Amino acid sequence: MDLKQLLYDHLIQLVRDRDPYFSTAGHFFVQQYILQQLQQCGRVEIHEFQVNGRTHQNIILHLPAANSTTKPPILIGAHYDGVPGTPGADDNATGVAALLELARIFAAQPLKYPLQLVAFDMEEYGLLGSIDYATKLHSQQQPLRLMISLEMLGYCDSTPGSQRYPSPLERIYPNTGDFIALIGNLATIPDLLSLSKNMRKHGTACQWLPAPNRGLIVPQTRWSDHSPFWDRGYKAMMVTDTAMLRNPHYHKESDRIETLDLDFFTNVCNSLAQAIPFL
Repeated sequence: MDLKQLLYDHLIQLVRDRDPYFSTAGHFFVQQYILQQLQQCGRVEIHEFQVNGRTHQNIILHLPAANSTTKPPILIGAHYDGVPGTPGADDNATGVAALLELARIFAAQPLKYPLQLVAFDMEEYGLLGSIDYATKLHSQQQPLRLMISLEMLGYCDSTPGSQRYPSPLERIYPNTGDFIALIGNLATIPDLLSLSKNMRKHGTACQWLPAPNRGLIVPQTRWSDHSPFWDRGYKAMMVTDTAMLRNPHYHKESDRIETLDLDFFTNVCNSLAQAIPFL
C-alpha cells in the first residue's frame, strides 16, 4: 500500500473522541492501537506518570542506529489525547499517524542516530506527559540530539488570506496557509535550515521560525510538546500546520477526516521521512 493509504488507515482508527477523562473508551482504544503498531517496529517502553492520583502513559519506541554508536538519540513525539467533544482529526491524529509511519520507515531503514518515537498523553491538559518525560531525561542527564514535536500536519488552505499570525509575524510570512511551519529554539537554527531545505526538495512548502527566550515572546510558539524540552535546555522544534492560525475546525466537533487535505498530509509525512536522515 502507498503512504497515503497507510496514513488514512491510521486516521480511521485514531479519529474519535479520546479525552482521557470524558471519553475513556476511545482513549484506551487509541492507546492500544498505538502500542500495537509500535510493537511491530521494535522495543517499546511504557513511561507512566501520575496526575491527581491517576496513572497515565507515554508510549516510547526505541530504535537503534544503523551502526553501533554513542550518539544521543533524536526524539520524535506526538500527543494522542484529544479535547473533549472533538474527534481530533488534525489535532492530533495527523501527528500520531505520521509518527507511526515514521516508526515503520525508520525501523526498516535505521538512521545514524538512535531514535525515540514517543506518543505523549495529556498534552491537552497542559503538556503533562511531555513535561514528565522531559523532566525524567533531564534529571538523568540524558542528552538528545534533537526533539521534534509533530503537532497538526494535515490542514491546508490555498486561499489568499487563509493564514493568520501573532503580530508582527504577518509582515514576514505568507498569508496563504499552504505550507508546513518549523518552529525551533535558537540552538536548532541549523536543523531548521536543513529540515526545511530537504522537505522542500520533496515537495513540501516550508516556513521556519527561530523562537528566542524559550518562545515566551510569542506564546503560541510554545503550544505543543516541544516546549517542556525548550525549558530544560534541549534543542527542540515543532512541525505544524499552525493549528488555530489556519484551521477553523481547531478544538471543534468538526475536526474530522473529511476536512483534511490528505495529499498535503502525505507529502508532509514523506518529506519528513526523507529529510530527517540528513539531520
